[in-house]
Amino acid sequence: MTIDIFWRIPTHGEPSSHRSRAPHRGDWFPGNDNLRNPSVGGRSGGFSYIDYIAEIAHAAEISGFQGGLIPSFPMTDEPWVISSLLARETSTFRFMIPFQPGFLNPVVAARMTASLQRATGGRALYNVITGGGGPAQLWWGDSAGHDDRYTRTTEFLDIVRGVWRGGSFSYQGKFYQVEDAGLAHPLSSQEFPEIYFSGSSDAALASASKHADYYLTWLEPFEQLREKFAKVKEKTDKLGRKIKCAVRVDIVARATEEEAWAEVAKGFANTDKATLDAFLGVDGSDSVGAARQRGNRPTTVNSYKDLIVEPNIWSGFNLLRGGQTQGIVGSYEQVAQRLDDLVQLGADAFILASTPHLEEAYRVGEEVLPLVRGRAGQQLLRAVG
Repeated sequence: MTIDIFWRIPTHGEPSSHRSRAPHRGDWFPGNDNLRNPSVGGRSGGFSYIDYIAEIAHAAEISGFQGGLIPSFPMTDEPWVISSLLARETSTFRFMIPFQPGFLNPVVAARMTASLQRATGGRALYNVITGGGGPAQLWWGDSAGHDDRYTRTTEFLDIVRGVWRGGSFSYQGKFYQVEDAGLAHPLSSQEFPEIYFSGSSDAALASASKHADYYLTWLEPFEQLREKFAKVKEKTDKLGRKIKCAVRVDIVARATEEEAWAEVAKGFANTDKATLDAFLGVDGSDSVGAARQRGNRPTTVNSYKDLIVEPNIWSGFNLLRGGQTQGIVGSYEQVAQRLDDLVQLGADAFILASTPHLEEAYRVGEEVLPLVRGRAGQQLLRAVG
């Protein structure tokens, strides 16, 4: 059995290291001078930030990653567009496109995806996210309640699968009504994209169990992940389906454990009080996954060591660059071992990230991935080219 490992494409810009959040690469940061001159390094013309994203995809492809997650936030470029760009810049690299059902018509989404599959030889995947509610959800103009969002997601995927088969498909749901729809050949003959599905609530697990190929979660304490994996697989088994599990995790990997923690310590030392206060506060969302992340950190933090929750597991990553909270810190061997531990818990795939994504794609690909052995004690990563 192979283990799929993806990289992350920072479509929102990124710092040049974990040691400082000062923006250096990209033009999405408020106050960044590059907003007035959006080429990397502040140069006019020439090599743009979009070119930089393509370089990261190249680095990941060269380094053995199967593909990359292309994030979608208010402060990113549109993943569907970036995927089309990267398709022309790579050969085997697969594009994991995150989107929230409800912001696209499902028939249009099916047609867009099938067209992308046809153009790229089947390199598109879905990362279905249903949103965390609160102010962030209202930014998109979406005021639907938590469980309604998951009902809408289920209906959306029902329709995408239904019209993909071609022929005539009709559907009557709470959120969508479709009559006599269906993709025409040759779109209907394209490979249906694998679905990575995010969400930690019971409503999310119910939707994931029906449609997901991979249930995707942030890193959590290992015993919590074991329970979560078992729960979603139990629900899926009852439907006569099988589901795999995937973990989204940031890492800091260095030649020695001391070097890795020194990187984290410097980043924590450069964290300002406002960022730390926001980290310890409440974000206003109704995301169960985010609440689970908050529940695994202390109420007061005086040192980076206060955020070590398990050996080599640190719960302060979003102090360094935003995003998820927990990640892996250690030597190359330790990081690979923790990934192997997650495989033993039931993980079948990973989305990895580290800052800066360009250099770290090479580092992780060359130093960590060859050490990941999977369940059978031998290297079982799916090759990309």
